[in-house]
Order: sequence, then structure tokens, then C-alpha cells
Amino acid sequence: MGKIRQSITELVGRTPLLELVNYEKKNNLQAKILVKLEYFNPNQSVKDRIALAMIEDAEKKGLLKPGYTIVETTSGNTGIGLAAIAAAKGYKFRVYIQDNVSQERFQVIKAFGGETIKLSEVPEIDEVLKATNGDFVAAIAALREKVLSKEEHIYFVDQTANPANPGIHEITTGPEIWEDTEGNVDILVANVGTGGTVSGTGKFLKKKNPKVKVVAIQPGKNSLPSEENPDPEEITGVHPFEGVPVERVPSTMDLSIYDEKYEVETIQAYQAAREAAKTDGILIGTSSGAAIYAATQLAKRPENKGKTIVAVLPDTGLRYLSTNLFNEDYAG
Repeated sequence: MGKIRQSITELVGRTPLLELVNYEKKNNLQAKILVKLEYFNPNQSVKDRIALAMIEDAEKKGLLKPGYTIVETTSGNTGIGLAAIAAAKGYKFRVYIQDNVSQERFQVIKAFGGETIKLSEVPEIDEVLKATNGDFVAAIAALREKVLSKEEHIYFVDQTANPANPGIHEITTGPEIWEDTEGNVDILVANVGTGGTVSGTGKFLKKKNPKVKVVAIQPGKNSLPSEENPDPEEITGVHPFEGVPVERVPSTMDLSIYDEKYEVETIQAYQAAREAAKTDGILIGTSSGAAIYAATQLAKRPENKGKTIVAVLPDTGLRYLSTNLFNEDYAG
């Protein structure tokens, strides 16, 4: 029936690229900044892509069957995407979620019928997190071995080790950027959470043009927990990948794909997100602000004059209204 869709699974992907024309003018930039607005996905984040891909991959492989419960551990957006796709496909969903994520994320997952459990509420996981100073990869291993191994009829998604994660970005996100720019892309900027976005998208673009530079974002040192600052404001969904033991880096992160890492502090991400909202009318999250901040600094480099920088913006600012992101009085 024309263009009437039958499921939200048909609405994932094909998000628009927007040039931040007013932002460029205000900052006197000599390079173009194009942003991939992933909040145009049905559940307002880039994670809709991997949620759909990982579920359908598991179905094809016979790992996920009717009556099963889908399980994942996440800082938020993957949980929301999985909860929505699970609802659309008739599965139950349970998520083990980090304690410090915004309240909106808990509420949205529950709205889709998902069950939310804080990691701190599971002794087997809480012990590991405390012993490893918050090692998320170690927490996932503990969840799998000490909790989920005792259950039946579940499918543990594990986005940090699931090849369908970077795979879908190579199949969709990369080609979309290439087609929409007609191949005129010089630099890709993307955050590293699981590493799926930067790895898959970067892999495709480099296949099309080996000269494309891939810049991966990780948090600055002041935005990571330390003895001096045990509870900092963090860039949600962005994790360190350099300077940490290789066993703590998700296998979905291709460490050979990026040409440069760029560290961004949370307050810098906040400021960029606030400015983009006022100049170009886009309401984005902290990790998106980090991508814009990094793209801005790259655009100011003399060698990048006249180049086109594409920054992937993971999600909407509507999920951060309870945080300090849009609290103009908060300055770090």
C-alpha cells in the first residue's frame, strides 16, 4: 500500500546529513561540518541500527526463537533500541543498566515493556565493577558467566562482541554518508562506545577512498573517574580505548581503523551541544556535542581548509534534560 510501513523495523536508517551552516559562520570555519542526525531513527539514536541488526542476525542463526527473552547490558540507548525492536517483534526484553544514566532512559525502556535492573543491584556484577574500577567489559563477562548461564530461553545480545554491530554500519551508515556526499568526504568523526560506529563506517569509507581520515573520540582525563575525581560528569556512551589494557577494549572496536584519536572533556561537549542548538536548531546529546566539538577543532586546522568533515551524532538531547547538559549555569 504505497509507502505505508508495517513495522518500526522498516524505519531504521537512512538518516539525513545536515551542514551546520550557521554554526560554521559563527565560528568562522573554513571547512564544512556535516552532521549525521541519528536521532531521525525511530527511537532517536544510532543504536536502533545495531539493535535491529543484532536481533535479526540472531533470528537467522537460530539463536533467538519465539518465547525467548532478549537480554543486554548497556548505558542506555542500545537498551532503548532493543526494547522497541523486541516489542515490535513480540519478544520480552531485560536490560542490566549502568546506575549513572539519565532517568529518561530507564523510563523509556519501561515504556516499551522492558525490564530494567541496575548493575549495582546484582552482587556478582557489582563486585567486579568495584574491583576493576568500572571495567564494563569485565562486568559483561561476569553477567554472562555468573548470572545468565543459569537461565534458559534467553538470548544475550552482547553488543561489545557482536560482529553484527560494526557490520551494520559498514552496510548502511558508511554507504549513506558516501551517497549523500557523492563521495566528497575527507574526514569522519565518530565516538567510541563499543566502537561499532567508527569501525564499520570507517571501514566502508576507507574502502571507497583510502585517503579518508577517521578520527575517533574518547573522553578526556578530567571526564574519567580517578582518585582525585571519583564521580566526574561523563560523556554518556563514550569510553576510553587508548591507554587501557587490550582485554578491556570491546572486540567490536577495530583499533587499526582510526588515524587519530581526539580527547574531549564533558564540559566541551556540553558547550558545543548548547551552541549547535542555538545556531542550527538541533537538540542533541552529550556524545553528539563531543563529536561536534572535535569536528570544530579539526575544521580550524589550516591543513583542513576547504575540506568536508562528517560527524556522526548518536542521539537526541531529549534524553538529557535531567542532566547538566542544558543547564547553562553548569560550567564544569
